[in-house]
Amino acid sequence: MKHRQLGRSSLQVAPLAFGGNVFGWSADEARSFELLDAFVDHGLNLIDTADVYSRWVEGNEGGESEAIIGRWLKQSGKRDKVLIATKVAKWDRYPGLSPINIREAVEDSLRRLQTDHIDLYQAHEDDPKVPLEETLRAFDDLVQAGKVRVIGASNFEATRLDDALKTSEEKGLSRYESLQPEYNLMDRAGFESALQPLCVGERVGVISYYSLASGFLSGKYRSEADLSKSKARGGKVKAYLNDRGYRVLAALDQVAEAHSAKPAQVALAWVMAQPSIAAAIASATTVEQLAELAKAAELTLSSEQLDALKQASDS
Repeated sequence: MKHRQLGRSSLQVAPLAFGGNVFGWSADEARSFELLDAFVDHGLNLIDTADVYSRWVEGNEGGESEAIIGRWLKQSGKRDKVLIATKVAKWDRYPGLSPINIREAVEDSLRRLQTDHIDLYQAHEDDPKVPLEETLRAFDDLVQAGKVRVIGASNFEATRLDDALKTSEEKGLSRYESLQPEYNLMDRAGFESALQPLCVGERVGVISYYSLASGFLSGKYRSEADLSKSKARGGKVKAYLNDRGYRVLAALDQVAEAHSAKPAQVALAWVMAQPSIAAAIASATTVEQLAELAKAAELTLSSEQLDALKQASDS
């Protein structure tokens, strides 16, 4: 499988990343281990998580996803086969991007992950209360200490990402080599309007989340009656059940049929083919689901098919 360079960094990532938000939520530890083993067996390597995952589950406090990944790393001995990406700023235990918070949070993440370094450490969201230079200097200290290889940003507006990149260049600090935005065939404007041109111009690698629009682009949800298939996702998916959503599903079905593929594979392949995209994040809760998703990484769509999907999703 052909890997892609992440930004200007030394990291080479497979075009499909595993979303670790399911670990400790909809996938228990035993299932999570199965999924991680299967993920590696498919030739994939980027595992994305965050310190806050999965705080939202009743009985959880946060850190569960990292802890499960850490126990898998120790048991499997596969640390050299994967790249671990995690995030700081959204957990109430370590909120924001102050230098002291970053320093304390990374130590906790390293402990849970049972590793001596994090491959990609990301600001989970912007923190305008803290000067960019202070945040970037704290991240740079971690890079210089060997605790973090590369840093990235998530949920940043274009102006703030641009300012951060300029600050890094001016001060000689590690820069955000990646951006993690919401991006899929149903949610395009927020990324394509200003962030995508910036990432292309500055060679920032993009790792999209909600790449399947909370599962809508899998084709599993085609009516309100289908929303009961997932209590966790039904609410958000309902917003896509409109004329535009049905146009996109019809276009996905057509392209999928031409490739003897599934709509989800086509939707992911479309994201992977867009400018600046290094990887698309998707989650699975069964090994069978993961096997289907993995096929997207080797699916090549024609320019006509890419355009047809884009036109269907134009509002």
